[in-house]
Order: sequence, then C-alpha cells, then structure tokens
Amino acid sequence: MNIEIADRGAFSSALVHLEPGEQFVSESGAMYRASSNIDINVTTKTRGRGGILGGLKRMIAKENFFFSTYQVTDGQPGEVGLAPVHLGSVRRIDVTPETRWICAGGSYLASGADLQIDTQFQGFKGFFSGEALFFVEVHGTGPLLVSAFGRIAEHEVDGELIVDTGHVVAFSETLSYSVSKAGGSWLQSWLSGEGIALRFSGRGKILVQSHNPKEFGGLLGPKLPKRSS
Repeated sequence: MNIEIADRGAFSSALVHLEPGEQFVSESGAMYRASSNIDINVTTKTRGRGGILGGLKRMIAKENFFFSTYQVTDGQPGEVGLAPVHLGSVRRIDVTPETRWICAGGSYLASGADLQIDTQFQGFKGFFSGEALFFVEVHGTGPLLVSAFGRIAEHEVDGELIVDTGHVVAFSETLSYSVSKAGGSWLQSWLSGEGIALRFSGRGKILVQSHNPKEFGGLLGPKLPKRSS
C-alpha cells in the first residue's frame, strides 16, 4: 500500500491508498476523510486479539479504547486520510519481525493490518517517570504511523541517551531504559527545571518529540476561562 505523509511539520497528516484486499487500522477518531468506497469498522481487537481487556489496557496507555479498520468495498482502489489530535509531525516506521517497536503514551496513530498491537507493562518505571503504566508494543511486518507534538527527531543510540520525560514518541525494543536524573544531582535536576529523565541504553533507534504536550497543557490551562456550571 502507498502512504503519503502530507504537510510535514505542525499540521502533518497521512493519506493511505488502499488496493482491493488490503486493510489498514487506526485509533478511533483519526479519520478525517475517506473515499466513498471505503468501509469503516470499529473494533477493540487487532489481528483477532485484544478484546475488552486489550481496550482497557490501551486506555491506561493513554490510547483509544477502539480501533477503526478500513478496506475498499467495490474492488476499486480507495483512500483514507488520517490525522492525530495534537499539532505536530507524523512519521512512518517500517516494522520488521527482527525488531519490535514500543510506542509511548498517545503516540500510536495507525498501522498495517498485519501488525500485532499489544500492551507492555512498565511497572514502577512508568509510574515514577510520569509516563503511562502501559506502553503500546507493535510487532510483525508492515507500516506503523506514529504522531508527535511538535517535530519528530530520530536518533541512533549506541550506548546511552538521556531523554526528558514526555518527549519520547517510540523506540525499538532493543533499547532498555531506566528512570534517571537529568543533571549531576537530583537537586541540580530540579533547579534546572528538568527533574526526572529517562536514560536509554543499548543499540537501536528512538524517536523524540520537540515539545511536551503535558507541559503545554499545564501552561495553557490556567489561562483558559473557567467553565460555567
């Protein structure tokens, strides 16, 4: 299938061209347009797994409870346009059986129907880092679309890399991470405004976003008018 990433930058979106027999999956609510021959089905499962429990785990991972699946209905090519909620970039990752990918909370956008979507428990690392207790794990063969708040940068890690919490988009499972301080000491970390960071180690790829949606929301929230009761 052909996937076009349109308007790279603050307003990125994806246009997925489907041939007869092909399917594509996205988080529910991601579609903004589709050709008239596209059938849209809503489910909690992907590749026959997941169900209600899988949907609940995805909610804890800051993802949507439901998936939307797309396929053509009349034997002719069709297309579906997908876009994330946050303003920012969309990036395609070609997943292979050799390397699984881990999506941080809210970054999963869509994927080929042959990819398996599971959840991975992060334990206390997720709790203390401020990230979700569950991450989304993607494996198999096919295209994966992730989204970010701001610009996406890809880094090849061979050793260690420190990333501020809230800026992780996705990383290959060959990397491991631990909760760490950003500065030379915990006091320096807090005084610098960085606080807790994630220290990745090993060999693999990581995608990071230039802006932190949680920090942006914390800054914007007090400036909004109060809701009327």
